[in-house]
Amino acid sequence: MRPILPHNPPSPGHIGRSEWACGEGSLPPRLSLVLELSEEELDALVEQATVDAYNDEEQLGGFAVMIEDNLEMPFETTVLGVLVTVNGVTQTESGIVAGCVRDGQHQAISVLDLPLPEPPPKGAEWIAAYRHWAR
Repeated sequence: MRPILPHNPPSPGHIGRSEWACGEGSLPPRLSLVLELSEEELDALVEQATVDAYNDEEQLGGFAVMIEDNLEMPFETTVLGVLVTVNGVTQTESGIVAGCVRDGQHQAISVLDLPLPEPPPKGAEWIAAYRHWAR
């Protein structure tokens, strides 16, 4: 299975049942926070996350570490009209996913597709930087 990287979009059927992705041709949800960060600020965060990375997989790993270390969790958000609790992030073969829980049910959702609450949790600038890098 190939990772979903900026130059390597998912193929139909690539995402497993436990992961959710936007439909083909759709863009990830926008963060209000993204509008507050300039291109230069996003580029600086990307540089910080990828400074020692030599390839896309290592860069993805850098974002996974920065998101995990800086994103304040758990937090609640709404996914497809349902309130869920995000309790962690994990790097997978297909990208970085957020572990979402509701009533004992668990669902992994791509961080690229994860709607964030208003206001976003502390550390959400790393999700904005990851989305900026993945474009």
